[in-house]
Amino acid sequence: MEQRIRILMAKAGLDGHDRGVKVVARALRDAGMEVIYTGLHNTPDQVVRSALQEDVDVIGLSILSGAHMTIFAKVAELLKKYEMNDVLLMGGGIIPDEDKPALEQLGVYGLFGPGASTQDIIEFIRNEVQKRRKLEV
Repeated sequence: MEQRIRILMAKAGLDGHDRGVKVVARALRDAGMEVIYTGLHNTPDQVVRSALQEDVDVIGLSILSGAHMTIFAKVAELLKKYEMNDVLLMGGGIIPDEDKPALEQLGVYGLFGPGASTQDIIEFIRNEVQKRRKLEV
C-alpha cells in the first residue's frame, strides 16, 4: 500500500482571498491526498510549525498580496532551521515571472498562477513527492 501524500495548504500574511486555495485543496483531496488547510492570516512560523506537527510532504502557500518574496524566504529559512529538507515548498497566486528564479534559488518549486490547471498541480506534486521519497530510501 502506497503512503498517501500529505499536504499543508496555507494563506500567509494579510491576504484574505482564499477561493483559489480552497479550490486547489479540494482538487488535491479528490485526487487522494491528505490536505490540511490552515486558513487565513498565518505567519511563516505558524505555517512551518503546523507542517512539522502534521509531518507533511508538501507546503503549498497561496499568496495574492505581493508579499511572496518575504513570506517564501522566511518559510524556506524556517524549513532549513527545523531540518525539514524533504518537504516540498510550492506556491500559487500572483507571482511575477521575474521573481520566479529568485524563489527557486530559495527552494520554492512549482509556482502556479491564476488559471493553472488543477490536474497540472496534482501531477507536479505526485512527481516531486515520488522523487523525494526515492531519495530517502
